[in-house]
Amino acid sequence: MSAPAPSPRRVVAAVDLGATSGRVMLGYVDDGMLRLESVSRFPNGPVPGPDGLHWDFSALHRHIVEGLAEAARREPGLASVGIDSWAVDYGLVGGGELVAEPFHYRDERTLHGVERVHGVIPFEELYRRNGLQFLPFNTLYQYATDRGLDDADVALLIPDLVAFLLTGARGAERTNASTTGLVDVATGEWDRELAARLRIAASVLPPLVDPGTHLGALRGEARERVGAALDVIAVGSHDTASAIVAVPLTSADSAYISCGTWGLVGVELDAPVVSDAAREANFTNEGGVDGRVRFLHNVTGLWLLSESVRTWEAEDGASIDLPSLLDAAASVESEIALFDANDPRLAAPGDMPARIAAVLDEAGAAVPVSRAAFARTIVESIAQAFAEALRTAARLTDREIDVVHIVGGGALNRLLCQATADRSGLPVLAGPVEATALGNVLVQARAHGWLGPDATLEDLRRVVAASSTLDRYAPRA
Repeated sequence: MSAPAPSPRRVVAAVDLGATSGRVMLGYVDDGMLRLESVSRFPNGPVPGPDGLHWDFSALHRHIVEGLAEAARREPGLASVGIDSWAVDYGLVGGGELVAEPFHYRDERTLHGVERVHGVIPFEELYRRNGLQFLPFNTLYQYATDRGLDDADVALLIPDLVAFLLTGARGAERTNASTTGLVDVATGEWDRELAARLRIAASVLPPLVDPGTHLGALRGEARERVGAALDVIAVGSHDTASAIVAVPLTSADSAYISCGTWGLVGVELDAPVVSDAAREANFTNEGGVDGRVRFLHNVTGLWLLSESVRTWEAEDGASIDLPSLLDAAASVESEIALFDANDPRLAAPGDMPARIAAVLDEAGAAVPVSRAAFARTIVESIAQAFAEALRTAARLTDREIDVVHIVGGGALNRLLCQATADRSGLPVLAGPVEATALGNVLVQARAHGWLGPDATLEDLRRVVAASSTLDRYAPRA
């Protein structure tokens, strides 16, 4: 008797794009367990142009296709691919092609957009309609200054733009669309009345699609270069939405911090909170997978540290070993000066140590002399901002937060995790580091039916808990 044929491997690809780098990962789903394998990593970042700061999207797209080709070579039975990225930025499509390289959200044009939007609709009314905290780079502020918008066929957010170039499908995945400021926080649909008031043509707003939607197969040049007609599935395409899918929440009163360039600090809700108090605290209501609400506050995260290291490396002409720097920072025993991590003067690229020193000096605080002390000040200031946001989230939702989950790259920063526990007075569970890719993979796996016919978000999180090891940090007196 011949042996039974082996079961097909359950494997998908995750394209995860961040503000400083991107990667293509393979995700294996077997017997209620999940495993990731890195395929390729590539740089990403702002590129100055004659009209402002842009993304090098052409290079980004090339890296994505090359990574998918390698993924398909390693796993010929690859079932699908999902794409997630940072929020708010978009590309304009006309005649079936990308018109120009997308603007970077840190470009200064957004400041003019704020004036134009709020000249038409006060922020108080805007918050009641879209539930979003004020961030000067939100998509609707960018739209208000984009002269090319009127001539475009459609505007596509970054992950939707990648999917369009791969498959030809035009859509806006809901979790990411919720960050544009043009989605009604109550209905989850495009607020076409708001768009009309802001003179944004309804035609540039593509159909909304849910996570788990099959968008289509690779076509044309992408199919030839990858060597396979991979199916593209919409995931929680805002990287934070995917990350929150993979937070192994231990109780209904758990909070989360998705920490990388930004620190997204909040709780998961079933309904939005658009009270005056929430608006004044600058908390946002963003869409989550399965209709959940990500009630959170954006805190400037490890961007402050990475920009400082970049400046120091330029001064030295040599690379800096970050783990060694953080070890030295943890050993600093002198008094730690703090600054406001959300100070708008620290938002743009540049000489971050000089800017932080100016903020400290203005506040009458001692400016650290050594780089180790400077790094300690940065980390402790980020942790203090996290702690304040956690206390505000608890107050606004009438919850007693009992544990904080830190996922993403910040989970590797032991100094930051301990400082967050100390300053919040709450235990911290750190991990998984690759939460965004895990959430991306899990939504695809559920769309394929690999996790059971009726898998809930909680079922997906149980897979993460079974597949991950978490580090616990207890608050110290």
